[in-house]
Amino acid sequence: MAHLMEPALKQSIQQRATAGMPVLGTCAGMILMAREIQDGRSDQESLQLMDIGVRRNAYGRQIDSFEADVTSPAIGGSAPAVFIRAPQITRQSPDVEELARHGDQAVAVRQGNRLALAFHPELTPDRRWHQYFLSFNGGTR
Repeated sequence: MAHLMEPALKQSIQQRATAGMPVLGTCAGMILMAREIQDGRSDQESLQLMDIGVRRNAYGRQIDSFEADVTSPAIGGSAPAVFIRAPQITRQSPDVEELARHGDQAVAVRQGNRLALAFHPELTPDRRWHQYFLSFNGGTR
């Protein structure tokens, strides 16, 4: 994805995020937002929007995909999460807020106006993660 992103688009996203535009990254989007990427290509560049480190495909291959419930006070309880070749957070700075865990791993984090999820909430009927994200901008559109 990063290879397909034009330099002008990359710059625009970075500038707008710095100016306060909320940004949501799910799965590969989490990788794009991370400051550090493990198990990526040597020439892989990210947007560096969040002070986190991630490892690509940490949960295994496509065949290892699964659905599990994750619980978060941010969304008011438990919700289904679909993990497809999901990344794993390997490092996070103190100003990155952990919102949800699966087992012993953080799978949802927030840093200011940026939200990164290791899973795909859009593949479930539960819309609370999206509603939570929309609240970043005062709930207005």
